[in-house]
Amino acid sequence: MSLQSTYFIDHEHPAVVAFARDAVKGAANERERAVKLFRAVRDGVRYDPYTLDADRAKYKASAVLEAGRAFCVPKAILLAAAARAEGIASRLGFCDVTNHLSTPRLVELLGSTVFAFHGFTELFIEGRWVKATCAFNASLCEKFGVPPLDFDGVHDAVLQPYNSSGSRFMEYLLDRGSHDDFPLDEMLRVFREQYPRLMALWERTGSVSGDFEGEAKRSG
Repeated sequence: MSLQSTYFIDHEHPAVVAFARDAVKGAANERERAVKLFRAVRDGVRYDPYTLDADRAKYKASAVLEAGRAFCVPKAILLAAAARAEGIASRLGFCDVTNHLSTPRLVELLGSTVFAFHGFTELFIEGRWVKATCAFNASLCEKFGVPPLDFDGVHDAVLQPYNSSGSRFMEYLLDRGSHDDFPLDEMLRVFREQYPRLMALWERTGSVSGDFEGEAKRSG
């Protein structure tokens, strides 16, 4: 079962242990601990798609926690690590989705509304695997006019299919499988294949800067 520490899911790091311990205060059982961890990562680390990096160390759960902002994959890594710190088996899941929780600038950079290699966490709760996406913090969702995705520890919470007005918002397209650790090289390969413009800019300059929440507020 997926409880061991890995390079990326460094759940034995003191900062990750302390974060998880603080997050689960008041939880009465495993399911409640999982829900509290989900919310702590969802809202405690700001979603920022402009944090793509070539440095492997930046994707370690402890580094994501320190940075305080990340895109969906690093946030999923942090949730997996926090869960393992609390004795909850976890693994990483990846899929492609259509995503309208975006901004015109990001869509232009990607050249698509398809988000490849969208990351989520699978948690083994009360004898079964349950999927949870902690990517989009509540304050960001408010700017886009969509309810934040919540997780009850029982049902899968992978994407937000509708916005607050009932319009189609996100759609699941392709399952890329589950992993006990983060396949960074595979993610970068997919990104180069799917987003040549974005990756050319990133590899030329070393970063893709932007203020995603500010863009969301203006476009919302």
